[in-house]
Amino acid sequence: MTPTVLTVNAGSSSLQLHLVRNGRVLRTEHSEHSPDPAAAERTLSDFLSGADAEVTAVGHRLVHGGEAVRAPTVADDGVVEAVRGYADLAPLHVPPALALVEAARRVLPSVPHVLCPDTAFHAGLPAAAATYALPAEWRRRWGLRRYGFHGLSYAWATRRAAELLGRPAGEVDLVLTHLGGGCSVCAVRNGRSVDTSMGFTPLEGVPMSKRSGSVDPGMLLWLLSGSRLTLEELRDGLEHESGLLGLSGGLSGDTRDLVASKEEAATLALDVFGYRVSREIAASTAALDRLDALVFTGEIGWDQPEVREAVCGRLSLLGVEPPAVTDVDRDRVVSPPGARLPVLVVRPREELQVARETLAAIGDSAGEGGRP
Repeated sequence: MTPTVLTVNAGSSSLQLHLVRNGRVLRTEHSEHSPDPAAAERTLSDFLSGADAEVTAVGHRLVHGGEAVRAPTVADDGVVEAVRGYADLAPLHVPPALALVEAARRVLPSVPHVLCPDTAFHAGLPAAAATYALPAEWRRRWGLRRYGFHGLSYAWATRRAAELLGRPAGEVDLVLTHLGGGCSVCAVRNGRSVDTSMGFTPLEGVPMSKRSGSVDPGMLLWLLSGSRLTLEELRDGLEHESGLLGLSGGLSGDTRDLVASKEEAATLALDVFGYRVSREIAASTAALDRLDALVFTGEIGWDQPEVREAVCGRLSLLGVEPPAVTDVDRDRVVSPPGARLPVLVVRPREELQVARETLAAIGDSAGEGGRP
């Protein structure tokens, strides 16, 4: 029987469920994620009751598994508890994800549940890219290192980009940028991540919808001194009130709203965002010996042509030309014919990557050849 995978992607306040078979989505649901465990179980049960498929395994997207889970791993009580010890590294994502793991294990107790960490794609980062310039004792004592995130998205986009370029995935050198609620950039050499903009937590790197990205640590120390801000105020500001939302003066953290707005603050927000993303893309090329393509993915990367154009417009030194194609309805090259560097757009399909990694983790190769 062809295996069917239920994929579970829990955001800080949202839930995405997909039933995947042979690389194709049979059924999907996007809803608000209630913190009530009973409500989560009802949502899962209702979703499955309307499905004409027997679930073979459940794959759970896990943003941060710390050192407990660095590769797709079958979840048992010990694994779940070990991951819980790292929940404070991604407090917006890991607690709701673990709540859904527990709910799903109660609803489907007889099938394997696999944790698919976003950090797995970056597990082999070279030491030069993974190591912070901090005291060695701190690094040893607390495991301070750069983990990187959006790995499920990058793994899928790397494979699809290689297909579009007509080359094996293990032979492409790319810079990819995942732009969405969270944003990052990744350098891939021979199909493997060798650098990425996010680090110990998903707060580092380029500005995001509501998260700040990288800022001067000396400024943060200053804000914490002299009774200017409490630790909780600082955390809340960096995670919920910064990024595009903060840049636009509270107008919106959504690029669609900002593109449509005539407000000067909206223009500033988009200018800063485009500049910081393009700067990070250019910096990522230092990890590569050649560059085969620039790849946009994530919700913004997929459906916001104004952002793609703004980013590409700052990268002419890399041979990037403004996209010739704006509206996309499939994975494709969007740069002009004959451009020195191809620019690709790939639809984010984390659910299909989770399904693939789940089947691999339980030793079932069926579904490996699936594609959208």
